[in-house]
Amino acid sequence: MTNWLEQYRPVFFDDLLTTPQVIDALKHLSIQANPPHLLLSGPTGCGKTASLRLICRQVLGPSWRATTHVLQARDLNKTSGAMAKFEAFLRPEGAGSDDTLAGRTSLDAFDHNISASSSASPPPAGEESSSPEAGTFAAVSRIIIIEDADYLGHARQSYLRRMMEESSRSARFIFTTHTPSRIIEALRSRTQHVRMPTLSRLMIEQRLESIAQDESLNPTSGVLGDIAHVAGGNLRKAIFTLQLLSQRSLLTDRKNIQLLMANSSRREVQLVLEEALRGRVHDWKWEKQGEKNIRALKGAMGALDQMMSTHDLDGRGVIDRLHHFLVAGRTHYPEPLLADLLNAVSMCDMRLQRSAQQRIQLEELFHRVAEIGREHLNSPASQAS
Repeated sequence: MTNWLEQYRPVFFDDLLTTPQVIDALKHLSIQANPPHLLLSGPTGCGKTASLRLICRQVLGPSWRATTHVLQARDLNKTSGAMAKFEAFLRPEGAGSDDTLAGRTSLDAFDHNISASSSASPPPAGEESSSPEAGTFAAVSRIIIIEDADYLGHARQSYLRRMMEESSRSARFIFTTHTPSRIIEALRSRTQHVRMPTLSRLMIEQRLESIAQDESLNPTSGVLGDIAHVAGGNLRKAIFTLQLLSQRSLLTDRKNIQLLMANSSRREVQLVLEEALRGRVHDWKWEKQGEKNIRALKGAMGALDQMMSTHDLDGRGVIDRLHHFLVAGRTHYPEPLLADLLNAVSMCDMRLQRSAQQRIQLEELFHRVAEIGREHLNSPASQAS
């Protein structure tokens, strides 16, 4: 099955689903002979990844994949030895070596159009960027992408700052982030910041209509609007949902979207909340994996880790799902309990906007939920019932 996210990925800057101002800015920055380091910020699914791919193609030429290097900063927080892996990515020859990824110059730099044909990969701006003089290196021959740079932390960001100053003459860095305030000032001052706005429901619905027409689909009236609504500004989620419903022939009834959303998240969110309300925020249990017995984290935090891993959620995504679950009207919680839970979720949402430690804020939220559970379970009203 062809992945529609790849099949309908933008080829030109004008294909991006964003504002004309953002498109013009990306074009201008990428066709310069000496482009700057970039910081792309915006919510999930607004087009940051699609934009950086177009920038890499425009700057590096048709052979851009060979000299584009991507590091997912979010993955560093989930593994041991994160700093060592980070250094190994940036210094392939070892931490003590003077050779850095940013300091390496590719052979493609002599002529970045030599190793591939532009007919298979046209320049996103409509024309190739200015080429260097014959026999000289291009101003940029390598691009290093750090996705979700929010998760880098101050130590790794300071490491990057020094590398950008010392050894990135022929390389450029592109950072993507949801919250640019979590990037240290020393990095932000060395980048050109492009803010990508949230996509409106109408914009997403129009893109879905275009895809449906190309795929000869005949969805029931209102279905595409419903998909755009539940996507919440996330174009990636909208296209994936459309393809899923299409493959299962479920575009003929709007109720199918409600069932899909309920089945995909409601049970998991309910499990997390119920565990916390019972006071089981951390519940360690021994499990047998292979020949070894290991301690596995269960309870609310264990269920949360599994939900975040399964659906690739960040802290804001978790808050959105908790809020949707509580206001959907299917919880059957007493009104005083529901009001306290909504207040706790809203307070956590505010703290997340100011904190770089999302897990600490979520853990504090579930400890507060456990307190709420004890307060209501021990109240006279609950005991009388």
